[in-house]
Amino acid sequence: MARPLRIEYPGAVYHITSRGNARERIYLDDEDYGRFLNCLCSVVKRFNWILHAYCLMSNHYHLLIETPEGNLSRGMRQLNGIYTQHFNRRHHRVGHVLQGRYQAILVDKDNYLLELSRYIVLNPVKTGMVKEPEEWQWSSYNEMIGYGKGLTCFTKDWILLKFGRKGEESETLYQEFVREGIKAKSPWKEVKGQLYLGDENFIDKIKELIKSQETLKEIPRIQRYITKPSLEEIFKHGDKKLKDKAVHEAHIQYGYTLKAIAEYLGVHYTTVSRVVKKVEDKHEK
Repeated sequence: MARPLRIEYPGAVYHITSRGNARERIYLDDEDYGRFLNCLCSVVKRFNWILHAYCLMSNHYHLLIETPEGNLSRGMRQLNGIYTQHFNRRHHRVGHVLQGRYQAILVDKDNYLLELSRYIVLNPVKTGMVKEPEEWQWSSYNEMIGYGKGLTCFTKDWILLKFGRKGEESETLYQEFVREGIKAKSPWKEVKGQLYLGDENFIDKIKELIKSQETLKEIPRIQRYITKPSLEEIFKHGDKKLKDKAVHEAHIQYGYTLKAIAEYLGVHYTTVSRVVKKVEDKHEK
């Protein structure tokens, strides 16, 4: 079974989503919500994470976290594992509470963290659970605008400083920013390779971090080859021998489908298949 690519390095920022098994509820009452937040704070403190935003929905949760020590997987195993134990013990159940592996989108902090913080706390509004974000008590929104005591593990300084001011004025500007996001498009449309939320410069910076993982077959193709060159780059030489080599390289090394290569070259995909086999036969001789 294909597993998501995990990229971990000091200072990485992630949008984490984890859903209930078979999309069932993972919080049955207020005590469950509270227990999860306790588990979350324990993990944030233990693994030295920075929690920028969160929202707990009935059957899934969203987290926006920064990992100064590059230890995402260790912390997530702890978080989901401990909460599952608490949930099953309290409700006299056994088995999985959360569905498979969590989803982790690697985020360009400078360009997307602010927008994602808004997207996360607006989930209850956009799904029709409440009319206003402050009506949902299980998100970081109320803490951001100065309501309530909040979590001891929550950090709001980085986001508020983006508004260039401190105190109540920055909280008011953040509140206005969130309300403007109700009609804004989802940032998910800009996610690349099911893994990255950032521009080409951001992806270039982490290319070296994932090259060692690109040959792992169990990683989904779309994630494995996120750094691959375009077909235009691969076929920039017109020489026939080099073209055959480029066809083989595009399919085998960079994961382009026979159909995609054929459409680019204006030939039938069986022609591409024959070229790939011809090059492989030469290598075997």
